Amino acid sequence: MKLRIVLSFLLLVSIAVNAQVPADTLEARRLARMISLSEVVIRTDINVAKFIERVKNDSTFYKAFKNLRILGFTSLNNIWIRDKKGKQVAGLQSKTRQVRENECRSMSVIEETVQGDFYDRHHQYNYYTAELYASLFFTKGKVCNETNIVGGNQFSTRGKKGVEKHKEQLKLLMFNPGKRVPGIPLMSDRKLDLFDPNQAEYYDFFIDQEMYEGRSCYIFSITARPDLSSGQRDKIVIDKMITWFDAKTMEVMKRNYSLSYDAGVYDFDVDIEVELTHFGELLVPKTLRYTGNWDVMFKKRERGGFAATLFDFTR
Repeated sequence: MKLRIVLSFLLLVSIAVNAQVPADTLEARRLARMISLSEVVIRTDINVAKFIERVKNDSTFYKAFKNLRILGFTSLNNIWIRDKKGKQVAGLQSKTRQVRENECRSMSVIEETVQGDFYDRHHQYNYYTAELYASLFFTKGKVCNETNIVGGNQFSTRGKKGVEKHKEQLKLLMFNPGKRVPGIPLMSDRKLDLFDPNQAEYYDFFIDQEMYEGRSCYIFSITARPDLSSGQRDKIVIDKMITWFDAKTMEVMKRNYSLSYDAGVYDFDVDIEVELTHFGELLVPKTLRYTGNWDVMFKKRERGGFAATLFDFTR
């Protein structure tokens, strides 16, 4: 039976032994004292402060999606929109194939079924959920000269309006969970920073280790404390984030996270599950499941979701 123990003394010893490692910043050391470890992890003599630094600086999750820009792949797509009673009012199921030739990518639709008012009369999407999905997995026309380089490549809402701005805000939340994200209206970027000392006190942190898809993985769980007052709940956006890190490479292999927030003029409640795999040396998304409930002032509340299954990668 796994035992959750906060080992301040052992963590201090570990930090002392590894004090020569630059990654052990003072902030990471402070956070390390707040983290609970399973018995399995205790026996690995993990340097918790260094582990936190690796987590904070992780770019493997975002890069896995960037890798889709330089690969060919087949995708099974399922998008649905529901009313307040849970009845589906619109949807799409399709199979698509992205190809990349001569530094350009394009996409063909192999098969497609549509329900309800998924498209308008100009064959444009009627829903934000569909717009978001398309920006992640669909290619319109031919797109050229892209790379999978992550360094210095940041999302920004600057100069964007309407649907394009909302899509970018969703991407900010999806690809940077737990990190400061500027540009989201009526939301302090600190509320998203799980490792900020003022935010960390609202969460329980736990590290476990188990096999996942044949790989030994650290499972890093961050969950909002169950005893938070309503005022404290208003200060957080991420309710839960559980990440499976490859114990050897520290690549993200799986991530489940839940976000919710009410800013008055808009509110959202989102759950996301992502599984990743390798194509050669590249990390790529394998499945992504999303459910979201969004309400923006002067817009109709949207309850939607989607599921993507990616396979048959080529380069």
